[in-house]
Amino acid sequence: MIHSFSKKYVPLLNLLETQKAIKLVKDSFERKLAESLNLTRVSAPLVVYEKSGLNDHLTGVERPVSFTLKANGEVAEVVQSLAKWKRMALGKYGFRPRDGLYTDMNALRKDEELDNLHSIYVDQWDWEQCIEKCDRNLDYLRMTVRRIVRALAETKALVNRSFPQLKMEFSEDVFFITAEELQRLYPEMTPEERENAIARKHGTVFIIGIGWPLEDGRPHDLRAPDYDDWNLNGDIILWYEPLNKAVELSSMGIRVDGASLFRQLEAAGALDKLRYPFHQDILHELLPHSIGGGIGQSRLCLVMLEKVHIGEVQVSLWEEEDLKELEKLGIPIL
Repeated sequence: MIHSFSKKYVPLLNLLETQKAIKLVKDSFERKLAESLNLTRVSAPLVVYEKSGLNDHLTGVERPVSFTLKANGEVAEVVQSLAKWKRMALGKYGFRPRDGLYTDMNALRKDEELDNLHSIYVDQWDWEQCIEKCDRNLDYLRMTVRRIVRALAETKALVNRSFPQLKMEFSEDVFFITAEELQRLYPEMTPEERENAIARKHGTVFIIGIGWPLEDGRPHDLRAPDYDDWNLNGDIILWYEPLNKAVELSSMGIRVDGASLFRQLEAAGALDKLRYPFHQDILHELLPHSIGGGIGQSRLCLVMLEKVHIGEVQVSLWEEEDLKELEKLGIPIL
């Protein structure tokens, strides 16, 4: 499905300029993110064993791409994100508090609904930082968000200088609001409509606390119960004029400790996950406390380069009808 956008849209960069700009965005933001959060780049897996419990099951309904290995008959899964693997890697590599890692994560999400912002192919920077137990609070979360947004704004300014035809700017000012406050502010709206309303008003917004049911009995959005602490997580969204909607750039948060893991698994009816080694390590405090998240590379390139479809900045698979419609609109898909 293609979201509506201005019929006057004309790509500001041709195909070759787009490829050069994609590299500039990725190289520049990766460096600024690493400097801001004291991160070291590490290698990451494309597949994990199903029995490890390390794969991210996202909202709990998405099916991972899986296959059986001829070598040992074990079931392996293509990762959907590295939310759990990163925390395990922090401990394995011996990172100290306030230092961390990032990696280029490539994933397949076969159940994704395809549109301007979603593809079955996911490329993102997955990052994770060690913290002390005393850092598990909203102040540390907000500080980290501000550092990421500053890196975003600085990258956009650099890209605009290199390609003067690009005019949008990113503000370093972040408006913080909890999911509960947002619902009370716009009680008659859906969560998506609330995000559009608050982002249109404030530009760059961080919505805090995603996962627990709100006053109407439903969560703002679904979150897997076994990595983010639902009281200490959130999404970075910004108002994106070319699509006339809010765009999420990052889902992130302070990770669960033993108590919040058990509480969230119980609420989700998923206590069976406690059989996995990863979850046992959290319960027994064998893994470091951490904060982490994912930042979509292609989605970031889309907004940095002022595009309207993610297929303009990545190569993936699309519905034939959508391709025909995009061709009619003069939108070049890679």
